[in-house]
This record gives sequence, structure tokens and C-alpha cells, in this order.
Amino acid sequence: MVGGESDNSLSQFTGETYKGSFNADLLEQYKLYVQSAENVSARRVASSRYRLTLNVALVALYGLQSANFGQTYWTLLVPVLGIPVSLLWHQIIKSHRDLNAVKFRIIHEMERHLPTALFQYEWQLAGEGKGRSYNPVTYIERWIPIAFVTLHLSATVLTVLTIVGLMNWAV
Repeated sequence: MVGGESDNSLSQFTGETYKGSFNADLLEQYKLYVQSAENVSARRVASSRYRLTLNVALVALYGLQSANFGQTYWTLLVPVLGIPVSLLWHQIIKSHRDLNAVKFRIIHEMERHLPTALFQYEWQLAGEGKGRSYNPVTYIERWIPIAFVTLHLSATVLTVLTIVGLMNWAV
């Protein structure tokens, strides 16, 4: 319970049963929790930056291998490695999105006990991610690894067709 109101499991105490400065501690926990949600977003961005760099490097390596050595079984290794890297990237984006969704549900619940509910209000104004005014970044961002999977699959198919002699890769 928070301040005498019934909460399923968010708070263990009321203002009366808490041994300390209940409102100050609640606000401090809120600040720390908002920061933890921001940290998840920062980790997602760093992870995506790393996987984007890795995928671009794999595409460049594929191009160099193809240009210098032609289509060989070794050339096939690069896009085949790129597919799981991209699929993993997609899963990591989804995982971060799901974790932040839970964090923001908790933040919205905590805001019920604060003077204003800024994040809840912002989310309402944004159409809860379903309106025209806001499209969550992770919904857009998740298409980048899918594009790389498509690129790596295309490179794999082209390489196999060239190796078996059904296509001439040389220009």
C-alpha cells in the first residue's frame, strides 16, 4: 500500500508504517527507476550501433571477397554468418523493447502516487504508440536487422547459384 491506497505488489508500506521519509524515498526510487529505463534504452542504442557496424563490415567483406577472389565456398561464409548476427540483433531489440514496456508500466503505476504523472500523460498524448503523433523507435528500428537478413540471404543465394554454375557473377 502507498499512502493508505491498495496496490497489488508495488509498495510494501503505507506512509504510516514506513520508518523513514516515505514521500522523499518514494520520489528517490522513482528517479532511480526512470534512470534505469533510460539505461535500457542507452544499452539498446549501443548494442544496435555495434551490430550495425558488424553487419556493414560483413557486407563490405563480402564485396571485397567477391571482387578479389570470385564466388567461392569461403565467400559463402560471410553472408551465412551475417544471418544469425542480424536475427540476434532483432531479438535484442525486441528484448529491450519488452523490458522497457514493463519498466514504463511500473513508472506509470508509481506516478499514481506522485503529484503529476508526466510519463503517463506523455504516453496518452502520443496515442500510446498507436497514433499518428508517435511511432515507437523500436518498432521502426527492428526493420533494420530484417533488411540485413534479406541482404545476407540474397548474397547467399547469389553465391550458391554462381558456385553451382546457374548464374554468372562476373560483369
